[in-house]
Formats: sequence, structure tokens, C-alpha cells
Amino acid sequence: MDLTADIRKRLEHKPILLMTHLVLGYPSLAVNRRVIGQMAAGGVDCIELQIPFSEPMADGPVIVRANQESLRQGIRVRDCLAFGAEMIREFPGVNFLFMTYYNILFRFGEEAFIRRAAEIGMKGIIVADLPPEEGESYLRLCRERGIAPVMFFTPTSTEERMREVADRGDGFVYCVARKGVTGQQTVMDDSLARYLERCRQATGLPLAVGFGISRREDVAMLEGRADMAVIGTATIRLVDEKGPEAVGPFIDGLLTK
Repeated sequence: MDLTADIRKRLEHKPILLMTHLVLGYPSLAVNRRVIGQMAAGGVDCIELQIPFSEPMADGPVIVRANQESLRQGIRVRDCLAFGAEMIREFPGVNFLFMTYYNILFRFGEEAFIRRAAEIGMKGIIVADLPPEEGESYLRLCRERGIAPVMFFTPTSTEERMREVADRGDGFVYCVARKGVTGQQTVMDDSLARYLERCRQATGLPLAVGFGISRREDVAMLEGRADMAVIGTATIRLVDEKGPEAVGPFIDGLLTK
């Protein structure tokens, strides 16, 4: 089942889905493994595995530091691919996606990276800094390999731009909740509500909303407006402060019971 179909199937039984995020190799792959196990047990639907990059321009200080520390410890793209393959085998009920920046694909080899990601069963790829106009070969290779190239909407996107971007992507659309980088709190107000209405009108793909989503109240405010809430910085900060065992109760507390 492709990613879009899987998301729609899950939405038949849940008011909103959860996608979580972690930086591979931070603080270690062993801790990543424990955290993913708790996320999977908590019913997380999708997990972004971020391949570290030296200049993660869309990310806030918590994730930037995690990228830098992982690179300092020597993580490599091949390590990330191997770890992703292991997680997909171990947790078949989760949709795994790679998230990274285009230089990672460029240096590894765009075709080789996408081929390998598809071979191990990765459902999608999120490239934070690749405009669709500059990604023709990337988009073509993803479609040839049956892997979803996830595109972004932002609050400054026009309706025309949203439609254009959505037509080139697949899986779902990642709706950036506000201007800026990851990690800052997002508040539901009239402006955000109108933005999400514009997102919904621009595409038939599911909508995932991220940047500043960290509490049950944040997830609840998205019900009926989006299809998936993205939790990123909050879980990394939680592991830093309380250890990987705190992730399970945190995930369990995000959804309205």
C-alpha cells in the first residue's frame, strides 16, 4: 500500500495521526532504537528519520545541535540507510521516511540513494531545501521507485504555488505551521486556521502540520483541520532531559482519549 493510501486507511479509525521525528545517531543509534520502539508501541503512524547534515537551515537550535553532535560522533549516510532498513523490518506497522537536505543526496548519488531507500522499504523522502523546480530528476526517480517525495506548504505560499507544489509531490503535504525554524511554540489563531483551510483547498493529499507542535492541546487543535500532527523538537528535548524511557508516556499523552 502506498503512503497516501495507508494514511487514508488509518484515518478511518483515528481523528488525527501522529508523525514523530528523530535525528539518526543522536545521542546514539542504540538510543534511537529504544525511542523508535516506544513510538511504535504508542501507535505513531509515521516516523521521520533525519539524516544529519552540517547546515540544517530549516531546523531550530535543538535539532541543529543534534545534527552536529551526531556528525561529530561519525555517523555516515550508509549507517543511516542500514539503520533504516533494520527499523523497517522490526516495526512493519510504522511508515518510515527519510528527512534530510539535498547535499546529502547529491554527495551520495541521487539515484543510488533513492534506489536504496526504496529497496529497504522507505515510504517517503522529505528534502527540506529542494524547490520542486530544481528537483526534476529527484521527483522522477522517486516516482519510478514508488517512493513518495513529500512537498511543503508555508504560510507565505500563494494558492497557485500550493497547487503547483502539491501536483509534484506525493504521500502527503507537510504544512509548515508558521514562519521561522523548528522548535518554537505554535498557537492556533484565526491566521493559522485560514492558512490550513487554504492548504486543504489546494490539494487532495493528506495534510501533516509541523513546527511547534508539542502538547496534547496542540494536537487537539489540529483535529478537523489536518490529518497528521508532526512532533519533532519536543521528543529530542525530552530524551535529553529525561531519557528515552520518557518517550512512551509522552506519546501516549498526546492524543485525546
